[in-house]
Amino acid sequence: MYVPAFSMKQRITLMANKYELIATNPDGSDGPLLAFAQQKRMAFKEEVTFYTDDTKSQAVFSFKARKRIDLGSGYDVFDPQGQPIGWFKKEFGKSLLRSSWQLSGAGVEADGTERNPTVAIVRRIWEFVPYLGEIPLPFIFHFDFKDRATGELVLAVERKVSVRDRYRVNAPDPRLDFRVAAAMTVALDALQSR
Repeated sequence: MYVPAFSMKQRITLMANKYELIATNPDGSDGPLLAFAQQKRMAFKEEVTFYTDDTKSQAVFSFKARKRIDLGSGYDVFDPQGQPIGWFKKEFGKSLLRSSWQLSGAGVEADGTERNPTVAIVRRIWEFVPYLGEIPLPFIFHFDFKDRATGELVLAVERKVSVRDRYRVNAPDPRLDFRVAAAMTVALDALQSR
């Protein structure tokens, strides 16, 4: 399933983060809902299931941590039947100064990094300075995922300024399955600070 552009909106509730993945129309406006996801907070093993809508009556794909402690172990993306369709993982060594991820699925092998190294460093300093790190500051960060072999852009995720988290996603590579792109987008919001 290929979707060249979509957006993600977050709804924050007491016990879970909820995400709406919305198609982008050719004129740039929001189109129909593509999927709805929910991430439980404080789960021992991270797992996020995507549904057709917020009634959660029909699961369409999911991602799950390979281990309880997810440092570098990665996450697998599954279709509704539980078959793997891709994976991603954070590269912790490279992420000390600038967050870096690996992404794989159906003929796509890509590396993603924060677009702006200055924002990456300022964000880290903010988190470590006593008292400042306790003040929530919505840093605007963008990630570009490029094909390992060609260097061509595979996926771009841009966080927008808004009251709740909102992201614009472009997937110019038709080989990239929407489900893998959507899972990576939710992970960038839900898992980035880990």
